[in-house]
This record gives sequence, C-alpha cells and structure tokens, in this order.
Amino acid sequence: MLIRNAEVAGLLRDVRLRDGKVVSISATSSPVNKAPSNSSTPASPNDDDIDARGGALLPGLHDHHIHLHALAAATLGFRCGPPDVTDESALQSVLSTAKPDSGWLRGTGYFESVAGDLDRHRLDALRDDLPLRIQHRSGVMWFVNSLGIDSLKLNSHSSGIPAGAVERDASGRASGRIFRADDWLRTRLPASTPPDLATLGAELAGYGVTALTDCTPTNGEEELARFRLAQETGALPQRLCAMGTLGIANASNDRLQIGAHKIMLDEPALPDFDDLIARVRAAHGESRGVAFHCVTRAEIIFALAALRAAETGCGNDRIEHASVAPPELFEEILSLGVSIVTQPNFVYERGDGYLENVASRDIPHLYRLKSWTEAGVVLGGGTDSPFGRPDPWQAMRAAVDRQTATGHSLGPEEALSPEQALALFSPVLGATNTPSETKVPGLQVGSPADLCLLDVPWSIAREPLSADHVRAVFCAGIRV
Repeated sequence: MLIRNAEVAGLLRDVRLRDGKVVSISATSSPVNKAPSNSSTPASPNDDDIDARGGALLPGLHDHHIHLHALAAATLGFRCGPPDVTDESALQSVLSTAKPDSGWLRGTGYFESVAGDLDRHRLDALRDDLPLRIQHRSGVMWFVNSLGIDSLKLNSHSSGIPAGAVERDASGRASGRIFRADDWLRTRLPASTPPDLATLGAELAGYGVTALTDCTPTNGEEELARFRLAQETGALPQRLCAMGTLGIANASNDRLQIGAHKIMLDEPALPDFDDLIARVRAAHGESRGVAFHCVTRAEIIFALAALRAAETGCGNDRIEHASVAPPELFEEILSLGVSIVTQPNFVYERGDGYLENVASRDIPHLYRLKSWTEAGVVLGGGTDSPFGRPDPWQAMRAAVDRQTATGHSLGPEEALSPEQALALFSPVLGATNTPSETKVPGLQVGSPADLCLLDVPWSIAREPLSADHVRAVFCAGIRV
C-alpha cells in the first residue's frame, strides 16, 4: 500500500505500508500549502496506490474506554434519554413504537430529567403489554414494569436474587428498580444470540478508530473468546485491550491484550477496604493494573487509599471517569503514578443536566482536562459508549469548546487545543502531556500501520473536528 501526497505532521509525504507496518516515509515534491503534484516515490507492482491529495494522515484513534458487547446489544434496543429523548412526551413516543427483542422491550440511556423517577407504576402507564426494562444512563440501575417483574420473578423469595439488588416497597413487593445486578439479570432473561460485532466494528472504523480498550468489569474467558473470534473473522478490525475479572488466562497476542482488572466503586455501597486491598494486590500479582470506576470525589479518595495501602503499585493503574476531581487530589494521583481516562463527550451530552443537578461547589471540578495535563497527570479519552456516543470527534469538540448540547459553557478553563483533544485518543495514554499544543502527532517507520486519513489538511479539520472528514482507515495496513 502506498499513500501519496499525505500531510504528515505538517509536511507532504508518501507513506508506504507493508506487512502491517509503516515501512517508509519519504518527501514529495509538493509544499503542503499547495495542490499536490506527482509524487517522486515509485509504486511497487503489487502496491495499492492512494492519492491523499494533501489530506492529513494521522495515527488511528484509540477509544480508551468503551463497552463493546453492551454497545452492540444497545443497537437492538432504543434510546430513552438525552439528547435523543428529553421529556416524557418524547419517551412515550419512543415506547409506543418500540419493537421487542426476545420478548422484551429494552431501552437505554434514561435520565431523571426526562420524566422523573421511574418505577413499575410509571412504566406500566407508558407500556404494559410487554415486559419492559430501561437502563439508567449511569449503568448502575434498571427499571422494569410489572410484566418485567413477573417475568424475572422479583417477588419470589427463592429466585436467588442478590442481596440489596431489588428495591422493595413498604409491603415488600418489588418497586421495579434493580441495582448493580447485571450478571444475575442475564441469567433470568431469555437466551439470546451474542451480539454481532461486525456492524459495530465498521461504525467505529468510520470514525477513524483503530484500537479500543473494553472496560467491562465482567469480561472473562467467554468474552475474550468472542473478541478473538471477531478479530480473526475481520468483524472487529480494531486492536483491543480487554479489561475484566481476575484470573483471566494470559492469551495476549498482537491484536488482543489482557488489560487491567476493573473494579466498580459505588459510593453508597463501597466494598470492604481490606477486601479491596486484597483485590489490588491480586491484580498486581498477575502483572495487571487496576482500573477503578470513580465518578465522585469520595470514590477517588477510596481508590487512592487502597492503592497506597496495597504497596504493590505496578505503574499502569487507572481511574476511569474521575467525574468530580477537586485539585487537592492531584498530588496523590501523581505520587501513585495513576492515569486518568475521562469522557469529554459528557460535557456535551450530559452537561445541561450537570448544570441543573450537580452541587455548585463541584461544577468547576467536572470532567477536568487542562488542569490534569498542566499537573503532569497521564490523561486519556474514551467515550464510555453505549453510555455515551461512540464518536470520538464529538468528544474532541467538547474538549475544545466545553459546551453543552444547548450551548451553555461548562468549565471553559478546562478546554484543550484541538491538537491536545486529538491526543486524548492517541494510541498511547498521556500524549496530551507532550510539550507542543499546536502540532499533531507524526508517523514513525516501523510503527503499526493503524492510520486515519482525512480528506483535508489538519489546518482545516481542526476547526469542526468532525468524523465527516474521515476518508479512509487502515488497521494493520488493511483498508477497512
């Protein structure tokens, strides 16, 4: 593969790919600010030849926080929250036309700003002819209607329901709210075919995404086998790092890496501290980092205390989200060498709700960006899809303009340059901490040929930061 007349770090270059690698980067005879002329690089007889016409050639994007199986499954359901659904009338309209999957109606992304608190009575009023379940956008809770309660046998005392998972009313009957019980819930729902990752792999490639970190805490051998098969068949062209449970067999290869042990922290029900320390030590004993789900300051403090007490730091521990992070935590995060992976897309997607519902003292600490980089903290970006949109370009725009969906400003002092926003989705965490704030990353001979070709130079693409400018994407040198 020969890509001619591509803008690479501000200069026009011819880039040759072979055996999944970048094997040469040579100058063209055209200045970058003029129309490309014929390249001086000869094509090999077996080369596919692409004229980039001056479009920027970038390292492929890496979404550092995503949930693939949940995202694929979400395509079988319907959205119930902002920005798609913003009030009860819109929710009623969506539910009235929703089609069942395996006998159930399945919605995702609900937030209380749409229609308040949901329970079985509210859902019965919206749809009572089929079992219905709707997931809160936080991912920690499901709401089910009365037919759903009956189907799941939530009022039975012999159904093996995890302690505290099902909220009950004063009479002891299920209210329709289920907390932190996804594993158990899957055992009670009708068996379904594992979601196909091919459509999803193609969609992500369309955004220029060539690598992913799946942050699902329950990933185990079965999920890894599905990922591996999807990669082998070409359904999932991206490289993948998969987090998950302890004790995963080390079956890493060039395309699939075993990632950190994911630990969910939920402030209302934090785990036993000694047990948490033991889990951290066990993960480090497997030469794996720990990735803590932390959305409140208390959760971050708890996670940092466990890492400090474990005394087994391995250099690749992470905090996911860090949604509310006051500056007094920075020094401890730095001293422990913890990376932060955050979701700037939530500034756009959820920002209006934050401005209305988050305590005023915490608004300045929401989804920090610039202050992390200035403090020297290693920072990366993810979309948290399906809990956020899977478009990293939308996340980049939000990182730069810090605007909500209705145009309100949220933390403008945390804004990044377009180049730093792009670096959030670099193949390597921490690229936002490089000295230059105005240059895009270049390519290196010998690096994987995971590339994103735009249809315009970066000087044009940096303004809209839109996936519309993605022209071609290459995973391991293959155009996908």
